Amino acid sequence: MKNVEIRKEANPGHNLKIEVDGQWYKRFPVYTGKINIKEDISPAFEKIKEEYQEGDWIAVSEKFITITEGRLIHKSLLKPKWLARSIAKIIRWNMGRKAYENDPAYAVPEKVQAAIFIAGWWRIFFAALLGIPLSLIYKLFGQKKGWFYILAGNRISEIDGTFSEEIPPYNEFAKIYPENPKKTCSEIESKYGLPCCIIDSNNINTEIIGMSLSMPLSHERARNILIDNPMGQGRELTPIILVRAEKNKKEDIN
Repeated sequence: MKNVEIRKEANPGHNLKIEVDGQWYKRFPVYTGKINIKEDISPAFEKIKEEYQEGDWIAVSEKFITITEGRLIHKSLLKPKWLARSIAKIIRWNMGRKAYENDPAYAVPEKVQAAIFIAGWWRIFFAALLGIPLSLIYKLFGQKKGWFYILAGNRISEIDGTFSEEIPPYNEFAKIYPENPKKTCSEIESKYGLPCCIIDSNNINTEIIGMSLSMPLSHERARNILIDNPMGQGRELTPIILVRAEKNKKEDIN
């Protein structure tokens, strides 16, 4: 990993600052370049450590950690059968056109096939049989509840499917989430002194899947600070965000 850079400007289409509960926060994208599977990512954290100020914290992409852990399945092993194709079509329909256009990778058959590998055919079948109708009923009453993912378990909602617009070669792989995100956050904090969270974020939603103990704010506030997915999660190559509460100009990165 070379030329790690903490950028002063937001990624295109995103804002550097966000206001949450009356407090402004800056989200500095950290450029890492394209990483390799199981690559040592310590240079990124060493660089951030040089710029760290008390009260700062970092958000790390779930996909970034997954790649460095080597938890991927190549598309050659993901030959979607009828169950995966059918569920993907239903998910796409349930998402609606606007949500699907924002994140088409969410409903690709290969992602569902990867979920079948992880959770098992029968569990996915019954999760679809029971969960999808339940979700539709809840939707009629204005409530969004992903019963399919709840019943399937095994964290399958965190799987990233193959997607043609991703950077090669990762457009050919399904990414099977970090093994233990909370432990990883604790290790980053312990080794580098950087309070840390790992996020599963896209253009539809942002979820925090792991936090270290010294994060200076609550789980919900951290999520709201990252709700617009400032990483970009694509060709920006900025899978880490350094977050800083704005107090005065002296706290800017020089």
